[in-house]
Amino acid sequence: MDSLENMNKALAYIEENLDNELDMAEVTAIARCSELHFKKMFFYLSGITLLEYIRRRRLTMAGLELKNQNMKVIDAAVKYGYHSPDSFSRAFYHLHGINPSEASKKGTSLKAFPRMTFQLTIRGENAMDYRIEEKNTFTIVGIKERILYMYNGENSAITEMEKLLTDEVYNKLKNLGDVKPYGRYEASFNFTEEENEEHAEMDYLLGVATTKKDLLGFDYYHVPALTWAIFTINGNLPDVIEDAWGRIYSEWLPSSHYQVIEGPDILFIENENSEDPNYKSEIWIPVG
Repeated sequence: MDSLENMNKALAYIEENLDNELDMAEVTAIARCSELHFKKMFFYLSGITLLEYIRRRRLTMAGLELKNQNMKVIDAAVKYGYHSPDSFSRAFYHLHGINPSEASKKGTSLKAFPRMTFQLTIRGENAMDYRIEEKNTFTIVGIKERILYMYNGENSAITEMEKLLTDEVYNKLKNLGDVKPYGRYEASFNFTEEENEEHAEMDYLLGVATTKKDLLGFDYYHVPALTWAIFTINGNLPDVIEDAWGRIYSEWLPSSHYQVIEGPDILFIENENSEDPNYKSEIWIPVG
């Protein structure tokens, strides 16, 4: 239950600093997890991104102040982090359906997006098949790209990367693989998302796991020794994987005593026949 309690503490910090530039390092320190994992858990618990939640809360507060305090539009824009009155007015209109200059008019209606807190609801879903394992350091070697991060749905950038993993390339990589379990590893790391930007980015690496030193010129990521929560997934990709991610962050983590710690997310794929109904894959998340 600690994950949920820490999430709510982080949300309280955000609420207290809506009119300041938010320090995500402080947010994630309170939540006791990485920025990526905090934002993932928030999305799967709430159904919207953290960035959109903060935007809605700020515009809700701006609407109240413009309506009740005779505040100038430019002052509200600056207070709630907008670089210009025009960008503030566009965002305000998108949420409230009126221009900010109209907010103080008698009889004008505004939208109010309430503050969130999270609580655990036990729904009696099917059990999740997981294990906790400690693993020594190893290296994932393969093809790496900087791509857009998507909170849900199929990521077309990963689909394009998979085309680069030809039989010739993958056979070379398999000769490097010497870490069990043998198969394909997909790691995501170095997540970034600017507060006022509309997208997030991450590094994504497709390859195999190895302890060898000569990596034949391929891209790589050194994975430190960590404790992992490993979830076994059976069924065709990508739908079952997306569903599993949602259940991990909205059900398993909030009800467990584990915290997600700094480290990559890993998808392990045992075989390459994704049409096989018994297709086996694993999701690895670093925990402490």
